[in-house]
Amino acid sequence: MDSELAKRTLGRTGLEVTQLGYGAMELRGQREGITEKDAESVLNTVLDSGITFIDTSPDYGLSEERIGRSISHRRDEFFLSTKCGCNITYPEGGRQEPSHLWRGEVFLRNIEKSLERMKVDYVDILQMHNPSVEEVEENRLVEVLEEIRASGKTRFISVSATAPNLLPFARTGAFDTFQVPYSLLERRHEDMIREAADLGAGIIVRGGVAKGHREPVDRWAKWEEAGLDELLDGMSRYEFVLRFTLSHPNCDTTIVGTADLDHIGANVAAARAGPLPHHVYAEAARRLTSVGEVPEEKTP
Repeated sequence: MDSELAKRTLGRTGLEVTQLGYGAMELRGQREGITEKDAESVLNTVLDSGITFIDTSPDYGLSEERIGRSISHRRDEFFLSTKCGCNITYPEGGRQEPSHLWRGEVFLRNIEKSLERMKVDYVDILQMHNPSVEEVEENRLVEVLEEIRASGKTRFISVSATAPNLLPFARTGAFDTFQVPYSLLERRHEDMIREAADLGAGIIVRGGVAKGHREPVDRWAKWEEAGLDELLDGMSRYEFVLRFTLSHPNCDTTIVGTADLDHIGANVAAARAGPLPHHVYAEAARRLTSVGEVPEEKTP
């Protein structure tokens, strides 16, 4: 077996990213009890394991700061994405504003602070954090993203999006990548991912292990109903779910978040095993369809 992680070209960006990425939300430091030493160990283990794509956000607590402290000196070893539209300051008087504000000045403030926290000169991908099409159009936010890209502070512009906004965004041709939730327990966007990729966009999957080690039992009802344990052939459920995600032909990278070193090792081992055998993938999809876990129909 090849010891290196498989890589994919991230759409029109041309970036060669590992199909297994790392989502740094788990390093946010709120309630989890993750120390600075823990975060440093996790982030360096991620890179030492060969993962080359890391995703974070200003509203992931201490995540960006910890990236800056722990691995900014290894910047040439990974591609970095963060988000914008994140309102992480609150007004005087104690009234909390919305967690996201779709205004150009917020985007400009976000990227400046993100670069400062992460101790880098640029990010590879800057993503809007799940706005609607109307919010983006009304506030001319594509123009703001293009301004940030022209300044050299990001190489590519993107949206973390879901239906019904995903395909309208993709059809504008304005965005280089999309971050989309997808797994065998959430197949809603399965066909939309294909269309977005056919239009040239890179696809970053989130939720690709269906929250894996921490998923509530009731989320697995469709798994039980479909009898997917019969297809495991020695795999854990966790490995099967991740390899199902990797089997989607347009999954360029899937960001899996954890602060557990053993889980990182398990993720890497599953990714090295590669996509599911075609007949297993097809049978899993057939069984899921039979119990109603199906892709959402696309709008014309």
